Amino acid sequence: MTKTLSIVIPCYNEQDHILSLVQRVKASPAEPKEIIIVDDCSTDRTREILERKVRPLVDQIFYHEVNMGKGAALRTGIRHASGDAVIIQDADLEYDPDEYMIVAGPVLNGEADVVYGSRFLSGKRKGYLANRLANRFLTGLSNLFTHQHLTDMETCYKCFRREVIQSIVLTEDRFGFEPEVTAKISAMGIRIREVPISYMPRTREEGKKIGLKDGLRAIYCIWKYRR
Repeated sequence: MTKTLSIVIPCYNEQDHILSLVQRVKASPAEPKEIIIVDDCSTDRTREILERKVRPLVDQIFYHEVNMGKGAALRTGIRHASGDAVIIQDADLEYDPDEYMIVAGPVLNGEADVVYGSRFLSGKRKGYLANRLANRFLTGLSNLFTHQHLTDMETCYKCFRREVIQSIVLTEDRFGFEPEVTAKISAMGIRIREVPISYMPRTREEGKKIGLKDGLRAIYCIWKYRR
């Protein structure tokens, strides 16, 4: 039986990227796929673009009437996913949808329950030094408590068997989703597999939203959800 990949795309103020991103997702080699977008109360033209240009290309769009954060948007999308596997896609162009099957393949094939796409396994240095150092620190701290051996806990490309991710009670509203879900997956005794992926980082001027406050929250979440 052919298995379906659900792609959950949280977005906030992505008027410059959302249509291009969805077109790339639509054209990606993963088939069949279900595309779910959750707009987290954008204040720019994102909602207009979603309704006028994106809706015919996707399966479901949900709108938050209050801005709650990436984690909250992901909860909405994951709750409505119906595919055999669920992968997360940020609404920018940092991650390549053509690589879905690199990450989702082991889950769809029944070889793994959870797969993370690592930006660092290839050995190529991508991203700004401060961000790379922060990621290395947070991943190492997370590994200390989860007993995983990850190189990139903060990656966007996380793929889960749907029954696994929908069984987890998630509470973090912003970027604390990453350490929270990693800790709770680990508490289930699931070994997370990593595969190398490519990465095209963008700057804050280009719309990157994560910052120092989110890094501090990640440290708190690693401690809060420790095993």
